[in-house]
Amino acid sequence: MGHIHEVSVREATAQDREAIAELMLEAYSQYAAVMPELSWKEYSSSIRESAYGDRPKARIIAEIDGQIVGSVQLFLSSEAAYGKPELGIESPIIRLLAVSPNARGRGIATLLIQESIRRSLELGASTLNLHTSDMMASAIQLYEKLGFQRAYETDIDNGDHLVKGFRLDLDQLQFRQNAVS
Repeated sequence: MGHIHEVSVREATAQDREAIAELMLEAYSQYAAVMPELSWKEYSSSIRESAYGDRPKARIIAEIDGQIVGSVQLFLSSEAAYGKPELGIESPIIRLLAVSPNARGRGIATLLIQESIRRSLELGASTLNLHTSDMMASAIQLYEKLGFQRAYETDIDNGDHLVKGFRLDLDQLQFRQNAVS
């Protein structure tokens, strides 16, 4: 029998930032082929900058054998996440969920989202938000499976494509958890 490698989830440290930037770029590079070149350059630059910026409330990483294989950032508002207070989101938002292509299919994205949900509940939030686009079809399937629903009023049209808003109602989630226990 092969050795099962356990995934651990923890808060990132400042020393993890370059590895997180590389991981996010590796994970998102598959979209370079379907984006206009200038858009990809801007997107990849913003991805790298986000690994070093001070706007996230939390940077959560997943590791296997000490190697970072996944990450997600948790922001407290649409202003912090996107510089867009006009979206009116004053609750946690997850951004830049990334899993190394070599580690996909192991439930790492789900673990990172579950940790984001746990932290959002700790903060007393009633919703957890995210944004994605149709080119990320497998991500959308996962979000919907985990209970996220479209939040049309938070959609962003960035010119190239529609960035769709999704929201998870944590109050309903809490109710379901309490009903089960």
